[in-house]
Amino acid sequence: MATLFWLQTGACGGDSLAILSAEAPSLEQLLSDHGVEILWHPSLSHQPMRQHDAIYQRIVSGEQTLDILCVEGSIVTAPRGTGLYDSYRGRAKMEMVRELAQQAGVVVAMGTCAAFGGVHAAAPNPGDCLGLQFDRDRPGGLLPPEWRSRRGLPVVNVSGCPAHPHSMTQTLAGLAAGWPLPLDGLNRPQAFFNTVVHQGCTRNEYHEYDIEELEPGGRACLFFNLGCQGPMTQAVCNSDLWNGVSSKTRAGVPCFGCTSPTFPRDADLFSTPKIGDIPVRLPLGVERARYMAYKNLARAAAPARVRDKEMDV
Repeated sequence: MATLFWLQTGACGGDSLAILSAEAPSLEQLLSDHGVEILWHPSLSHQPMRQHDAIYQRIVSGEQTLDILCVEGSIVTAPRGTGLYDSYRGRAKMEMVRELAQQAGVVVAMGTCAAFGGVHAAAPNPGDCLGLQFDRDRPGGLLPPEWRSRRGLPVVNVSGCPAHPHSMTQTLAGLAAGWPLPLDGLNRPQAFFNTVVHQGCTRNEYHEYDIEELEPGGRACLFFNLGCQGPMTQAVCNSDLWNGVSSKTRAGVPCFGCTSPTFPRDADLFSTPKIGDIPVRLPLGVERARYMAYKNLARAAAPARVRDKEMDV
């Protein structure tokens, strides 16, 4: 059995809620079929907090083996680097994370806040928040870039606001089984961050023909005017639907890029900055000059059914 300790720092609890809706595997299957034993979870454990304290002490003393440490929430370092704005029984949570991380076989940042700082690290960042091993998109957070766990891994960043349920349970199942875990340049599991939200989006044909929406609620593309970050955001939201049913873009809401280290961006989330008629940020791998020429031709070539927005999303 792989032991797991889940610690919440500067968190809203969204990742804990999201993991409850996982189905492949479900949280129950993760525990019963994939060899994971939860030593402590702040919402799921029914024991009194003195049991939490005893488990914590056994881990940091080396008496209790800790295979997987999951941290949910940003690391609060204020005021003045003490971390006491987020404390437990007079101790800064950031110091507890440091102690547990030194004993853990692997450390997993559950959600964008734990991975990169997330919402709490957005300007003006009054809590001086950062991620476990990244400060937004800069390497080095609570732990330095060169830090490695007992298994020789950096902090594994399962980002998202919240993280996708299957990204969480499948990552934990793989770690419990001891499987190799290829990571991308942001230390995210490649299996869940090697495709963009745009792939699988039901609005793709509108995007290709440059048929755009000016306000939410329509059927066409949300990228050109309404701030959708789907073509630049690496996540599985449209290839592995949430609850097997839907995603933001399928529900008519633009992707806000919540798996990215710079989420949330310091701008209006429902607008698209442009140079002329072309968005400042282009889809991954696209050259600006070719994109401008292509879009001018695409709109002119759009079939009538697309121009008239007759397709169902």
